Amino acid sequence: MNSIRHPVLSAIIFRSCIVLCTCAGPAQTQDQVDDNTLVQLHAGRLLYKSDARGNRIPDFSTVGYMGGGVPIPAVPTCVTLGPKAGGDDTERIQAALDRVSRIDMDRNGFRGALELAKGTYRVSGTLRISLGGVVLRGAGQDSSGTRIIATGTTKRTLIEISGGGGSGEIRASRRRIIDDYVPVGAKSFGIENAEGLEPGSLIVIHRPSTKEWIHELGMNRIPPRRDGRRISQWVAGDYDLRYDRVVTKLEGNRITIDTPVLNSMDKRFGGGFIYIRAPDTRPENFGVEKLLLVSEFKGKDDESHAWNGISMSWVRNSWVRNVTAAHFCYAAVTIGGSRNITIQDCACLDPVSRLSGSRRYSFNIGAQFTLVQRCYARHGRHDFVHGKRVAGPNVFLDCLAEETHSDSGPHHRWSTGTLFDNVKCGELNVRNRGNSGSGHGWAGAQTLFYNCEANRMIVQSPPTALNWRIGCEKRKRVSPRSLYLQQLGERLGPKAVENITTHGQREGEIYDYLRKTLGGIE
Repeated sequence: MNSIRHPVLSAIIFRSCIVLCTCAGPAQTQDQVDDNTLVQLHAGRLLYKSDARGNRIPDFSTVGYMGGGVPIPAVPTCVTLGPKAGGDDTERIQAALDRVSRIDMDRNGFRGALELAKGTYRVSGTLRISLGGVVLRGAGQDSSGTRIIATGTTKRTLIEISGGGGSGEIRASRRRIIDDYVPVGAKSFGIENAEGLEPGSLIVIHRPSTKEWIHELGMNRIPPRRDGRRISQWVAGDYDLRYDRVVTKLEGNRITIDTPVLNSMDKRFGGGFIYIRAPDTRPENFGVEKLLLVSEFKGKDDESHAWNGISMSWVRNSWVRNVTAAHFCYAAVTIGGSRNITIQDCACLDPVSRLSGSRRYSFNIGAQFTLVQRCYARHGRHDFVHGKRVAGPNVFLDCLAEETHSDSGPHHRWSTGTLFDNVKCGELNVRNRGNSGSGHGWAGAQTLFYNCEANRMIVQSPPTALNWRIGCEKRKRVSPRSLYLQQLGERLGPKAVENITTHGQREGEIYDYLRKTLGGIE
């Protein structure tokens, strides 16, 4: 068995600018330097500066488990399992998980935890959890705790959490947003009529992707690749965004929502709609914690082994914490179709694969309202990353990636509303990726790098949208140290911040702690 660790230009100066670009020809870009005036502390609270159309940095504080500021619960153990000498443990661990899944939920929505005692477990297949309220817990994420080894040569996910359901559109509930322009950061706007809505109504904001908007971005004329590989031009309707929101106030036909607009809606480009959504049927209260996950491999470029440590799809209000994943090809944790997930105190160490596309995405987020905090990656490519058309909001807070092979940031195709807050890695980018891959084009919009560190950082704003950087120049960090934690405290009070942070995190820099506690695991 291989051990966990294996061998394996200057700063760009940008012109400060936050105005919208509305070029009619090929898309132009705006390269940006830190603009520390966009959000500042004034009398202990944040003061935001809007541009001429009302766009401003949004409030990201509703991300994470139960909407932010709620501590991850300690779920009682109801089934225990110990290691055995030799053989495969897949079936007996799965049987124990199934046993927990048959337990009735308590009043808090939990069935209980399966606790794996200290020792080593060998799993040749995939461990699956599909019913909410189930927690898989070990005795620690280092070699003296609980180690699950993904054995064999099958490309797979080791721990798969998949729910289902969702929140479909209520028939005949769709109505148009009537404001000519709804700016980024707005929490209220007018609609055709408010019939059937009340405070607490679950809605979706549907922001369409019209051919006029795609033309404005230049994404219908992405240049060909020199190697002749196929490029996919953007097509109207393929880049629609749907944001989950809750109505908090009604004034005639004007509604107020809980979480701000994260992409402007302009009448010239199709405006926007809202519709009432059915109750969210995605199951909740899944947890994975205190585990060391290790994939077997045969050589430094071997790809015939496990690809993901943990995947979560179509669930809500769930978490992964204190988990280290070593040697997987793709990700420690990958999330899709979910909301209000917290990933914290996790590590992705020394992935084993070729250094090529679709590999080494250490913490890969394809969901809304996700908080990734106090996480560490080593030898990854895209360590703190989004895929395509991720609606947001999402936050990466106090994260560190070392010995990186590529950049972090939105990776391709218009992910919106992401805060990178005190993230340190080799390279951080949000830009037009042009004909990279199959024609990624503009990777992200309404992305903010706040008090981040990188050897190289590219921040470009697309036509019709904005990206920002604040406090990212050396020796020019800004207050508050963390934008997300300040926003959370202003919304819910200081106790909410204490609930989800460590003492060291509240006091200052976190990188040495991450390097020692997560990067030093052997």
